[in-house]
Amino acid sequence: MNWKKNAVHTAEITGYTAEGMGVARLEGRVVFVPGTIRGERWTVRLEKVTKNVAWARGVELLEGSPERLEPDCPLAGRCGGCQFRHMTYAEELQAKGRRVADALERVGGVKLELPPVLGAEEPERYRNKVQFPVAQEKRGLAIGYYRPRSHDVLDAPDCLLQPLTVTALRGAVKEWMERYQVPAYGEEDGTGLIRHLYVRTNSRDQALCCLVVNGTGLPFQQELVDALRRVCPGLVGVVLNFNTRDTNVILGEEYRTLWGRDYLEEELCGLTFRLSVPSFFQINRAQTQRLYQVALDFAGLHGDETVLDLYCGIGTISLALARQAGQVIGAEVVPQAIEDAKQNAARADIQNAEFFCGDAGAVAQKLANEGVRPRVICVDPPRKGLGPEVPAILASMAPERIVYVSCDPATLARDVKRLGELGYQVQKAQAVDLFPRTCHVETVVLMSRK
Repeated sequence: MNWKKNAVHTAEITGYTAEGMGVARLEGRVVFVPGTIRGERWTVRLEKVTKNVAWARGVELLEGSPERLEPDCPLAGRCGGCQFRHMTYAEELQAKGRRVADALERVGGVKLELPPVLGAEEPERYRNKVQFPVAQEKRGLAIGYYRPRSHDVLDAPDCLLQPLTVTALRGAVKEWMERYQVPAYGEEDGTGLIRHLYVRTNSRDQALCCLVVNGTGLPFQQELVDALRRVCPGLVGVVLNFNTRDTNVILGEEYRTLWGRDYLEEELCGLTFRLSVPSFFQINRAQTQRLYQVALDFAGLHGDETVLDLYCGIGTISLALARQAGQVIGAEVVPQAIEDAKQNAARADIQNAEFFCGDAGAVAQKLANEGVRPRVICVDPPRKGLGPEVPAILASMAPERIVYVSCDPATLARDVKRLGELGYQVQKAQAVDLFPRTCHVETVVLMSRK
C-alpha cells in the first residue's frame, strides 16, 4: 500500500476522534478524515503521514450516510467553530455518547451502560457569550472567527450558534470602525487599536458589549454607543477593556464603562447571577440548568450535609447546592469570581454558603487539616481536570460521595481512575450536550466510597 503524502485510497469511516473527525483504517493504520460520517465510504487523499497515522481529505463520497446534511453555514469547513454541521443532531449525540463511554472504559477502567446524552431542545443560537477577534485582513476588515490552527480571522456576518442580538451588535461595530477609520489591532507589529469584540447576552434578550483595545482610550465613543443602542434596544452597557500586552490572552486587567452599567444579570436554577465581563458562566443557559440538576440529583442531599464545591466559579453550583444542604464551602482561584460568588449569595439571601479564594488543592488541604469532613464533594474543574495532588486530598477527607462535573471526557476518565485507586467507585454517569454542533460534551459522574 502506498503510505505517502498525496496517495489516494478508498476508506470506510468507522468512528470519530475527540475533535469530531471521521476515523478509518487502512491495513491496520489509522486515517483521520474531517467532514465524514460513520458508515460512509470515501475516496481520500493523504495529506500528512506519520508511521502509523495519517490525516486525509475526502475527495469523493462513494457511499453516503442517511445522517448526512448539507451544511447550512457558508463558513462550514473553514471556521474552527463547528465540527458536526454536516450530520444530523441525532448522529452527533450518538458520537458524543460513544466518546464518553470509550474514555471511561479505556482510560478510566469503568464500563457502564450510559443513558442517552441529554441533547438540547434548541441546538442553534444558544451561545450567551461571544468573543470575536478583530483584524485587518487582505480582503478588508474582519470581525469573526479564526481559521482552524491559525490566527487568520474569517469575517463572520452571522453565526448560527449566536443570538441575532450579537449579529446586530457585531455589524454595528464593523460599520462604525469602517466609517470612522478606527484601525484593527495587528498581531505581527502590535499596532492598531481594536483587538476583540466581546458580547454577553441573557435570556431576556439583553446584552453587555465590551471592546478590547490596544491603548488607553477610544475615538468617536459617543458615535459607537449611539450605533450600538440603535441596533440593540436591550443593551444595558458598553465597556472598554485595555490590553496593551503582547499576548494571546483576550482581556486585560483594567476596565472603563462608556455607557450604562458594567454587568448583566441572568437567572439560573431559580437564582439571579450578576455577570461582569470577566465572570465565568456557562454559555448555554438552558442546558446548564439540566447539567446542574443532574449534579444536584447525584449529590443526593437531605438538608444536613456539609458540601465542598471546588472550582466553584461565581458560585452557580454552590448556591444551588446550598438550598438543599446544611452548609456549602466553595473554592475558586480567581479573586473576582469569589467576589461575584459572595455577592450572588448575598442577593439571594443564602447564608449557609461561604467562599474561599485559592487553588483547589490548597484550599481542600487547608480544610482537611482543620478537620473539615464534607459528606459530599463536588468538583467542576477546567479542561485539564484535577491537579495531580487533588484526588489524594479529596480521598483523605473521606466524603461519602464525589460528584464530578467534567468538560473533557479524557481528563475525566484519568481522574476517575485516580480516585478509583483511592477507594472511590463510579456509580453512574450522565452526558449533557452544552455545545451542540461542536465536538465538546459535558459529563456528570457520581462516585461513592467503596
